[in-house]
This record gives sequence, C-alpha cells and structure tokens, in this order.
Amino acid sequence: MRILAIDHGTVRIGLAISDELELVASPLKTIEARDEPEREIARIVRDKHIGKIVIGMPLHMSGEKGGAAERVERFGAGLSKALRHQVPVDFVDERLSSVEAEAALARAGVTGKRERNEVVDQLAAVVILQDYLNSQRGPEGFLLPEDTADFSWEDQPVRRRRGTS
Repeated sequence: MRILAIDHGTVRIGLAISDELELVASPLKTIEARDEPEREIARIVRDKHIGKIVIGMPLHMSGEKGGAAERVERFGAGLSKALRHQVPVDFVDERLSSVEAEAALARAGVTGKRERNEVVDQLAAVVILQDYLNSQRGPEGFLLPEDTADFSWEDQPVRRRRGTS
C-alpha cells in the first residue's frame, strides 16, 4: 500500500507519495488549489493505488486550530467525499514542515523564487509524510543496527593495476 501526503495551501497543493513498503517519502507533484483539486487527487489515488491519505494540519505553535486548519478540514471532507469514503483520510500536525522545506532548498542552493515555488510545497508534503512514516515505525524503526558500521570492504587490500601509480 502507498500513502499520499498533502500539503494544502490556498494557491498550491504539494503532494508526496510513499514507496510500497511505507519507508520512504518522495515528491510527487504540485497542483493548483483552484479548479477542484479533489478531482485530480482522486484520479491520482486511483492511478497510484493509494491506500491512505495524510493531510498536514496547520496548527498554531500553541497546538490550537485556526482558520487555516478549518479550511484544511473542509478540504479533507471534500476529498473524502470525492473518494466515496473508500480511502482513509487522516490529519497530521504539519507545524514547521514548510520551514524545513525552505531550509532544505536553501541548503541545496535553490534560490530563485520560481524554482522554489515549483517544489517547496512538494518538499513540505515529503516532510509531512516522512515524519508520519517514521512515527508509524516507532523510534527503533528508523535507526540502523549497531553492526552496520562494520563494512566488509574496509578490510580488503587495495588492488592496483600494473602500470598505474
């Protein structure tokens, strides 16, 4: 089963999708928030065989809901209706997901406003989804076992071809 994450905005909606093992989130696309996005998302859900949807809930830093959260709840209800209530829709805390996405773009050297606008919503959806996937596995689910630091190739002698220095 794949999970679709949605970062809902008033202008653009960022989408991210998990792999089938529900381990890794990847950016999918950005769609316009106008023009009935529920239809396009419902088509994506069918085409990509999505089994669950998580929508970022924009809570205040205090944890309280505001006007944006109410808008997102209405969107989620409309999407659920468009999907005939066949795919579960959950809301997850998205506080600071857009800040993390912006920081990642800055670290990657993406500075142009146009470039940022094309991907920032997708990256925010990736942050939302990856946090969700990690939380579902628990704290030990995304840590590497201790013996992974023992790489077998480290003990191998370096072989050089003849005639090279």
